[in-house]
Amino acid sequence: MTAVPAITLSEAERLDAEDVLGHFRTRFVEPADAGIVAYLDGNSLGRPPKATLERWSALGRGEWGTRLIRAWSEGWMELPEQIGDRLGQAALGAAPGQVVIADSTSVCLYKLLRAAVAMRPGRTEIVTDRHNFPTDNYVVQGIAAELGLTVRWIDTDPDGGVSVDQVAAELSERTAVVTLSHVAYRSAWIADLPGITAAAHAQGALVVWDLCHSVGSIPVELDADGVDFAVGCSYKFLNGGPGAPAFVYVRAEHQEQFRQPVWGWMGGADPFAMEHGYQPATGIRRALSGTPPITGMVGVDEGVKLVAEAGIQRIREKAVALGEMVIGLADEWLSPLGVRVASPREAGRRGGHVTLARDDAPDLAKRLIDAGVVIDFRPPDGIRVGLSPLTTGFAETWRAMEKFRRLS
Repeated sequence: MTAVPAITLSEAERLDAEDVLGHFRTRFVEPADAGIVAYLDGNSLGRPPKATLERWSALGRGEWGTRLIRAWSEGWMELPEQIGDRLGQAALGAAPGQVVIADSTSVCLYKLLRAAVAMRPGRTEIVTDRHNFPTDNYVVQGIAAELGLTVRWIDTDPDGGVSVDQVAAELSERTAVVTLSHVAYRSAWIADLPGITAAAHAQGALVVWDLCHSVGSIPVELDADGVDFAVGCSYKFLNGGPGAPAFVYVRAEHQEQFRQPVWGWMGGADPFAMEHGYQPATGIRRALSGTPPITGMVGVDEGVKLVAEAGIQRIREKAVALGEMVIGLADEWLSPLGVRVASPREAGRRGGHVTLARDDAPDLAKRLIDAGVVIDFRPPDGIRVGLSPLTTGFAETWRAMEKFRRLS
């Protein structure tokens, strides 16, 4: 293992001065709590954009407050698809008509997995990662119990993630669906999305990708990489707000066959016909179920606009630079104190956070938060340092790491 050189505070301040994305920090609400040294948990909940607060106010006073129910026919009905198309272009590499803003991540994942299994009749297995995010595994377990399927669990290194070879070893003519996270929530390991997708397709299986820790942080090319289905939240790097709705991607070639299990009037061919029998809408809109959450959707819209303006490639470049700085400081300051880097050291394999691990991480995480360094703890021993390029500064992060050293 080669240690990454640490930088000084003055060097971090120089990086802030040269940061082409630095001005975006002024577009977000500053926390009123003067005790916050650094907010490094944007990989769990992004900070609020000022434009979102203005949009909510306009929504309450204008569209909702003045137009009332008429606003549904004056633009609200089209928002799930319109925002989905903007998100697809800005961050997902998806052509129009394949992304829609819908329900929570768990509900969207359930819809996609059930639909994917139905598209592979006679196949009886789902392949996934045992260390995937809990909600993903709970949804998989529930569907397996519901349909009498077998789950083939891949045991991955918690400090790394799933590989193409590991997936290939579990694939067979019995595999209906492979479902994995593109970026591991613990370690930030970036899976080989195109390689794994191709391996699954070679066995006739479909793939459902969880992009919760990818979207708005690293470039994704869903169309070019042949992805079948994808889901992701909007309240992390997209800064959509707490509980903001998730998105669904359904590849155009699958949409006619796609039959999601939660039939609701907004996913029907003509919601206001009030017909007794359900007929799915054409295209991506059939992924919807109930009434779209407009207040949440406008938050997603503003977050997507910021990502589009900044450019996903520039966002990625800054995330890599921040991650390299954190690892360098951890090597020099924290490694002698028993802290190890529990994320990939290769920048091309690391997403938008760096996990630092030590046995007393639960207590250490609490001390950090109490001291104004807002991070999060993930069992058994991980402290995630979340690096959100639109809101995280280099000097801010340097000071947080210095506080980490003092408290360790």
